[in-house]
Amino acid sequence: MNDTPKQDKRWQQESDLTIYNVAAAKQQLEQLLQQTAEIEMDLGQVSEIDSAGMQLLILAKRECLARNGSLSLTGHSQAVLEVLDLCNMANYFGDPVVLPGSQS
Repeated sequence: MNDTPKQDKRWQQESDLTIYNVAAAKQQLEQLLQQTAEIEMDLGQVSEIDSAGMQLLILAKRECLARNGSLSLTGHSQAVLEVLDLCNMANYFGDPVVLPGSQS
């Protein structure tokens, strides 16, 4: 697995956020939180996310805020956008979400 923190606060999530691999992602989050409470998480490579993945994102936000930091989600993949919309959680995270344009 190659989901390593980059440039101190940047986290490139390169695998899915599902019940099958969210435990490994949580360990990475915990390690990153030992270094910084300001995290930018790039979700562009996430092709699948389930409720366990959403729980991890909520945990990440909560833990950053508890440390007087912030979590910024960037590069939202289509799968992430769909789950954020389904769960009505885009406002909770407060990040700008770029929606793909319709093709004419």
